[in-house]
Amino acid sequence: MTPAGEQPELPLGTFVILRDLIRDRIGVSFEDEKRDLLGGKLADRVRELKLDSFLDYYYLLKYGPGADAEWPHLTDALSVQETYFWREHEQVRALVDVLVPQHVAARRGPVRVWSAACATGEEPLSIAIALNEAGWFDRADVEVWASDASPAALAKARRGVYRERSFRVLPPHLREKYFAPAEGGTKVDPGLHARVQFQPANLLNADDTRALATAPFIFCRNVFIYFSAATVARVVRGFAERAPAPAYLFTGASESLLRVASAFQLEEIDKAFVYVKR
Repeated sequence: MTPAGEQPELPLGTFVILRDLIRDRIGVSFEDEKRDLLGGKLADRVRELKLDSFLDYYYLLKYGPGADAEWPHLTDALSVQETYFWREHEQVRALVDVLVPQHVAARRGPVRVWSAACATGEEPLSIAIALNEAGWFDRADVEVWASDASPAALAKARRGVYRERSFRVLPPHLREKYFAPAEGGTKVDPGLHARVQFQPANLLNADDTRALATAPFIFCRNVFIYFSAATVARVVRGFAERAPAPAYLFTGASESLLRVASAFQLEEIDKAFVYVKR
């Protein structure tokens, strides 16, 4: 057993099989130079479970009777929850000002927006605020779906209480309108919060995403940077197979699908770049 306070060693061979298992299960990919990073992120779990090594942890995840219970803890350990309100807002503006009006005018059914990796909820709440500001909740059948693989992130999203870093670019008048001081931070307005349907979903699990991916508007931003090219292709293919036509996929500013063969093609819509399935 590793002594308290001492990080267990992650040997190269164990790193390879452990990172491949993680990649295949939840998509997060670690290149060879990230061995110490992966070890650091999972060291606490190895200690808390009183295991002797990372190899024991691998066997637990792969074959152990406690594997199903451990995967959520691992996902929380690897989750990157760096997000904030109004992030890369040009895409949300294109959705609200251009795409939703087109969708409603064409009578394509309910306006369904899916935030596919919502972390602690700032993205789908930003979308809900923008839709509400434009009056769409009163003028159309609008649904905002939000999912994440991290139970800890979803718990924070469902609580709806945020600290100052989440508000660093949100216009002050919107913060005043939709948020109020609360214990532990600032709480979102309950009426707006209720507009977002939060649920767990692993993007690599077809059962988790089958219904969600039918949304014509999918936000999957700043997620693919943590995936291998093969995993990105797999996820995007799943979106394309289930989404209607047209469908719109919003990715992060630093993410590109240009090397991924898919039904989505990059277009510029109201000064925002969006991948479109026609």
